[in-house]
Amino acid sequence: MSSAGVAISPVRTEPMMSPSFLGPQLSQSLDETILIYLNVSGSMIPMRVLESDSIVSVKLRIQNCQGFVVSNQKLVCGGRELSRSNSLIRDYGVTDGNVMHVVVRLSDLQVIKVRTSSGKQFTFQVERGRHVGYVKQQIAKREREFDDVAEQEVVCDGERLEDQWLIDDICKHNDAVIHLLVRKTAKVRPKHVAKDFELSIAAPPLTYRKDYDGENDSKQYDACEENDERGYQVDRKIVPRKPPDRDFWLESIASNSNIELPSVILDIVNSTFEGLDSGNDPIRSMEGTGGAYFMQDSLGKKFVSVFKPIDEEPMAVNNPQGLPLSVDGEGLKKGTRVGEGAFREVAAYLLDHPLNGKHTFNGDEKGFAGVPPTTMIKCLHRGFNHPENITVKIGSLQMFMENNGSCEDIGPGALPVKEVHKISVLDMRLANADRHAGNILLSKGRDGHTVLIPIDHGYCLPESFEDCTFDWLYWPQAHQPYSIEIIDYIKSLDAEEDITLLKLHGWNMPLECARTLRISTMLLKKGVERGLTPFAIGSIMCRENLNNDSVIEEIVQEAWDSVLPGTSEGLFIETVSYILDRHLDEIAASPIS
Repeated sequence: MSSAGVAISPVRTEPMMSPSFLGPQLSQSLDETILIYLNVSGSMIPMRVLESDSIVSVKLRIQNCQGFVVSNQKLVCGGRELSRSNSLIRDYGVTDGNVMHVVVRLSDLQVIKVRTSSGKQFTFQVERGRHVGYVKQQIAKREREFDDVAEQEVVCDGERLEDQWLIDDICKHNDAVIHLLVRKTAKVRPKHVAKDFELSIAAPPLTYRKDYDGENDSKQYDACEENDERGYQVDRKIVPRKPPDRDFWLESIASNSNIELPSVILDIVNSTFEGLDSGNDPIRSMEGTGGAYFMQDSLGKKFVSVFKPIDEEPMAVNNPQGLPLSVDGEGLKKGTRVGEGAFREVAAYLLDHPLNGKHTFNGDEKGFAGVPPTTMIKCLHRGFNHPENITVKIGSLQMFMENNGSCEDIGPGALPVKEVHKISVLDMRLANADRHAGNILLSKGRDGHTVLIPIDHGYCLPESFEDCTFDWLYWPQAHQPYSIEIIDYIKSLDAEEDITLLKLHGWNMPLECARTLRISTMLLKKGVERGLTPFAIGSIMCRENLNNDSVIEEIVQEAWDSVLPGTSEGLFIETVSYILDRHLDEIAASPIS
C-alpha cells in the first residue's frame, strides 16, 4: 500500500531569508512580503512569501530548502488544507504571522543493508514504523549465527541501537539506505519478561447484541444455546474466546441486529483479531494527516486491514501528526466535520453498489468502483496513539489491498478508460473533496490488466460542494464518453434508497450531507442522459479557482434565491432540478461538451 503516518527529517532553524532561497522577486521587494512560520515536526521556521505566491511555488521553495518533494507535501493553515496548487496564498487567507503546518509523506519501506561481524552481508526492506527489535528478529531468522535475539547488538554509524527505536528515527540520518553492523554482545543480558502494560478487562468469548430504541445494548454470555433462547443475535465469529489476561480488545460495531454482515467483513475482523492475538502490533502509517494503522495477520507476514480511529483524524484530540485542534469542529475540507471520517469511509463502501444490483449484504459482491470492504469497530491496544490514558478506539476497519503503487507512480495516459470512469462515477456521486492520484491504488487483475482501487474516503459526502476536487478531471480518459454499461449503472442509482441504507447501518446523515448526495446523484444521472462526458459533468462540480463558485454551487444558490423561507426539502430539490435542467441543456448544446 502506498500510503502509510507522517515523518519529518531534521530541519534547519535559521530563517529562510537568503537571496538564493527567496528568489529574485522576493529579494528585490522584501517590503511586499509577509512573514509566515512553517511548523515542521514541532520546529518553527520563519519564511517570507508574497501574498500573490501560489501554493505550488511555496512548496517548491520548501523543496529547494528542505528537500521535501512537492508531491509529498501537505500544507495546513488556519485549520484548512491548502490543497489547490494553483490558488494563491491570499486566497486561503494566509496573512503575516500565520503558522503553516508542513506534513510530509514518506515511503513505507526502508532499505536496510546488514553486515555481520563475521563478514556476511545482505539487504532487505522493512516498514518504517517497525522497531529495531523487529529487525533483530528478521536477522535471527536469516542468520543462524545470531539466532538468539538477546545476543544481538545492532550498530549504526558507531552508535548502538536500542530495541525500542523506530526505523523511522534512524531514517532521519540515513534517508536512502540504513547500514547496520550486527555482532554478538560482549555480555548476554538476561531477557526481561515482565509486561510493560497490563489490562484487567476481560472480553467475552462471543458478543451478543440487541437494539433498544436505536441504541446498542451489548450483553455478553458464555453459552450460545442459552443466549439464543434469550433472543439475542450472535455476531458470528466476530470475537473468539478471550482469556482475562489478554491486553487488547476488538469488537465489530453492529448498529442493527437485523443486518447480517457479509463473510468478507467477518473475515477481515477475524484476521485482524488473530494478528493482535499473536502479538503482532499495529504499525502506524507513515503517510497522511491522520492516524492510520496497518493491522497484521497471525503470522506477521502480511497486512490484512487498515484501522483509522476517529479520535486520531486530522485536527482531532489525539491526532498523532501535531495538527492543531479544530476550533469549530470543521475538518480540513470545507463541509466536513472532525470525527466523522470513519462514517464516511464506511458510507463509501456501502454506496459502492455492485454492477448487478443493490448491496443486499447477503453476498460478497465487489462494488462497482472497487471500494475495499469497510466496517466500524471498537479496538483497544497500547500500540495506538494514547497521549494520556489508554482507551478504547472507535473507527473504520478497511481491508488492506495488495497493490503495485498508486496512480502517482505512472502517467495517467496508461490507465484503462473503464477503470478511470468507475472512479469518476464514485467521486461525483459522493462529491468527494479529496480525490488525488495518491489515493487511487494500482493492482493487476487475474487477466493481467490494470485495476484501480479507490481508498481514503473520509472527505466524501460533505455538507457543501466548495472543496470538491477530482484529479482525474485532467486525465485524457475524462474526455471520453461513458459506456452503455456504466450509463445503465448510473441510471439505476437512487439517492433516497442510499440515504435509507446509511441510516439502517447507523449513520443518520445530517440534512446538508443528504442534500449533497441528492443533488450530486441528480447531476450525474441528468448528465449522462444528455451524453455528457465525465469531464463535462465533473467541471460543473469543481471550482476553477478558490474564490469563484462552481456551477453547481451557483445552481444551488439560485434555487435558494427562488424559494420562500421554510420551503420543504422536497420542493427545494425540485427547484434545483429545474434550474439544473436549464444549465445542462445549454452545456449539451455547446460544441465543446
